[in-house]
Parts: sequence; structure tokens; C-alpha cells
Amino acid sequence: MTNNNNTPDPRLHFVVATAIIVKDGKFLIAKRAAHEKAFPNKWTVPGGKLVLHEYSKLPHKTEYPQWYNVVDRVLKKEVREEVGLEIDKPQYLCDLVFVRPDGYPVVTLSYWANYKSGEVSLCKDLTDHAWVTLEEAKNYDLIEGVWDEFKEVSELLWPIALGN
Repeated sequence: MTNNNNTPDPRLHFVVATAIIVKDGKFLIAKRAAHEKAFPNKWTVPGGKLVLHEYSKLPHKTEYPQWYNVVDRVLKKEVREEVGLEIDKPQYLCDLVFVRPDGYPVVTLSYWANYKSGEVSLCKDLTDHAWVTLEEAKNYDLIEGVWDEFKEVSELLWPIALGN
């Protein structure tokens, strides 16, 4: 993934999917561990990278290897692994791109989903969690932009409550 200068190939990106999980009018947030390359110790929502070996064994609908609904499957798996919850079908919210401190560009696909079942159980890369309202989320050191995404989801789900 690097060229002769030991810098990342600019054509290659990590692709990440994240899930804003909604339960009883609140959002699940989790604190990233100090050892994380990007956004250490910041609060965020669960998610993870799309990795070839996680979907390459799935059946595909065509002769050429291409897979449908991979993001939904990977996102549900990541939520299960990171926070121990099951979610309903993820709904696309937005996308963003950033460059990690190590120079790798990251395409993030942000989704929201209703909580389905389970109790929060954190993986080793997360150190704490909370269920928060839109207002309560302001009291946490969130990754920049996460609160704005919570607001977008709130406007979709509860427009009258927000005065829209």
C-alpha cells in the first residue's frame, strides 16, 4: 500500500462504515482507546473497516466477483463485535473523507439504525459507553461532526420535537 517513498498510494483508501444506534430517543456513544491511530480517547459511534476477507467468501450474484449489500452485513458484524448489539437494517445518512495521522485517506459511510437487541459489551478498542440524548451528547468529547450527524438523525426521526 506504499510507494517507493514509503508514503501511502493516493489511489488507495480505507473504507469504513459507522452506525448511529438509536434506542428510546437516545444514541449510543463509545470512547475510543488511547492506542487508536485516529481520534484516540474521543467519543464516537461503533463501526469498522470493510476488509476483503470478511466478504470474499459470501456468494455473489454474477459470474464476476461482486457482492451486494456488503456494507449492511459488515456494519451489523462490526456493531456486534464492537458493542455486542444487534441492529435493524442500517439506513444511509452521509459520507465523509479524512486523512489519518499516518497518511491513509479514509472514506467513512455513516448510517443510522434502530437498536434491535442485546446488552452493551465493549471490545478492547473501546473503553467506555453511554446512551445519550442530542443535548447530553454535547457534554462529551465527540469526534468532530458526530454531533451534527446525531442532529440529522434527530431531524429525520423526531422533526416535531425539534420544532421543524
